[in-house]
Amino acid sequence: MSRAPIGPRAPRPLIGCAAGTWAGTAAGRGDCLHVRATGGRMAVLRSLAAVGAVPGLWWGAARAAAGLGGRCPRRGYAADSAQSAPTFGFLLDIDGVLVRGHRVIPAALEAFRRLVNSHGQLRVPVVFVTNAGNILQQSKAQELSALLGFKVEPDQVILSHSPMKLFSQYHNKRMLVSGQGPLVENARVLGFENVVTVDELRMAFPVLDMVDLQRRPKTTPLLRNDFPAIEGVLLLGEPIRWETSLQLIMDVLLSNGNPGTGLATAPYPHLPVLASNMDLLWMAEARMPRFGHGTFLLCLETIYRKMTGKELRYEGLMGKPSVLTYQYAEDLIRQQAERRGWVAPIRKLYAIGDNPMSDVYGANLFHKYLQMVKHDGAEKQGAGGLWRQRPSATQSCASILVCTGVYNPKGPEPTQPVQGAEEAPFHGHRDFSFSPGLMEASHIVNDVNEAVQLVFHKEGWIL
Repeated sequence: MSRAPIGPRAPRPLIGCAAGTWAGTAAGRGDCLHVRATGGRMAVLRSLAAVGAVPGLWWGAARAAAGLGGRCPRRGYAADSAQSAPTFGFLLDIDGVLVRGHRVIPAALEAFRRLVNSHGQLRVPVVFVTNAGNILQQSKAQELSALLGFKVEPDQVILSHSPMKLFSQYHNKRMLVSGQGPLVENARVLGFENVVTVDELRMAFPVLDMVDLQRRPKTTPLLRNDFPAIEGVLLLGEPIRWETSLQLIMDVLLSNGNPGTGLATAPYPHLPVLASNMDLLWMAEARMPRFGHGTFLLCLETIYRKMTGKELRYEGLMGKPSVLTYQYAEDLIRQQAERRGWVAPIRKLYAIGDNPMSDVYGANLFHKYLQMVKHDGAEKQGAGGLWRQRPSATQSCASILVCTGVYNPKGPEPTQPVQGAEEAPFHGHRDFSFSPGLMEASHIVNDVNEAVQLVFHKEGWIL
């Protein structure tokens, strides 16, 4: 099967091609055969369960809780008269695709020269979907605007915890929040009205934090009995002092929210836990990947199981590869198209990322979800009725993997065992099953510029 090449590379098959079709690639990587991901139905169902229940929440209410509302007012945007209205959109990862640490990847600038028209407007809808969370949405938009050279609106950016806006049943609970950066402000933007930081909890109960000898109290403080009980835990991102956060979160869970007291038996089920960003690793300026919040979650889960003999349970897991995050992104894509006056429905999404476990797995999982909804009907899917009565024109989500971040084309394939091991290492979260087919990218390209060229060629658009 032959295809027209783009530059030195012939495109891989996109999801939606007949199973078993393939095309080779060049550019120094040799022939790599990637076929359409098959199976994955059980993985979709497990991931929906991992989202957690949102009791009684219909899609219209979810949109209102997220501040999305109905049809959005236009912002004076004009459709690009030189090109027909798009029927596709991009979901772009940030770290490892557009930037490495604080440096923009040159291919990203080239890609946006193609994506932005002569009026400084995007030619197609674009949403930036990152698993970062230790920053405000508006600050991230400003950061991207400065790096990419065009105006990025805050509602084009999805942070890992953005879908927590939908979990309104916890918004009035007293929640312990873990992470770094503008924690309290982020929590309040998400709708949580009563939060306590790990540092505030440590100051209230200084005898709880004992790892650092320099921070241990010099005298024994009086025990407090006036500290209101904590009713849940928010894990927004990796903290700075892991040992302190791990200890105090465990204290809260084992004491049923009263860390100044002790219980003979740890309660189970424990207090509700909401978490975002499951990335085990992420790519910055260093040559090797860095620990992500997924590594912190793994530590917490392991400690909890070791101490109680039971599994730590989540009421919700957000960020890629969660289906909920892609649903959230899909809705922002649709709103962006409405603001621009593009009347044609957005039927295809192209997700570009550098991490096989979060970006590729998530896009393929969402594609499978879309097929299940089409076949079985949305009424049977979703968590606690979240998706019911939600119209959607999206028919597919294709995954495109770039080689500028976590994925190393010279290393072993993510679905293949490393030397001396019997099985491939699984970098995904515990609550997402290992499904090799979902980790097979529809296409592998060098960088985001090649990815954009590939999609434009596929859609018959002018480069």
